Amino acid sequence: MAPAHPAPNPFLSPDDITAPLGERIRERRKALGLTLQVVADLAGLTAGFISQIERGLAAPSLSSLTAISRVLVVDMAAFFVQPPKPGPITKAGQRPVYGIDPRRMSYERISSHFDGNVLRAVLIHEAPGHRSEPISHEGEELFFVLIGALTVELDNVRHILQAGDSIHFDSRRVHSTWNHTHTTTTILHTCTMDVFGDGQSGPAQIAAT
Repeated sequence: MAPAHPAPNPFLSPDDITAPLGERIRERRKALGLTLQVVADLAGLTAGFISQIERGLAAPSLSSLTAISRVLVVDMAAFFVQPPKPGPITKAGQRPVYGIDPRRMSYERISSHFDGNVLRAVLIHEAPGHRSEPISHEGEELFFVLIGALTVELDNVRHILQAGDSIHFDSRRVHSTWNHTHTTTTILHTCTMDVFGDGQSGPAQIAAT
């Protein structure tokens, strides 16, 4: 039987972060004079989803928040503080479990950081029924289902993965996930996008409005 969804970690609770996050994103977007559509286009998201975040109706994934932060020319830590970088070895049961909205999706960071590293890896615990937002961005990523099952949609084509299955793809393809089951699904997710803010790469170029 699949384990219960991990308890939220005290780093950030939904009540403390979800609504303020939306307000801060809206304030920063307006300060830059950007429309919802411009932010959405540059972040590889939809204007409707950005609007939902700003109104506190949705919480972005790590990938989406990274993309939004780049467009808004601000460090991701201004919106969401993640646990400290782990060392080269992590132990089961000793990793912080955290999330922007841990009721829907939570993370355990398992990759470290060192000069020249390009891989970022987390264990994702996705709640029953949760759907992530469609997104496209630079890099590549890989999902390996550890517990449960997951629907991964790539360019409007659905792929159902069971425990032990994997999918590896170019992140520039529009992708999203859906836990279509009634239990928590746990996935090993590896990508090359800097979802932890470890690197020093600059933000996305802002288009004229």
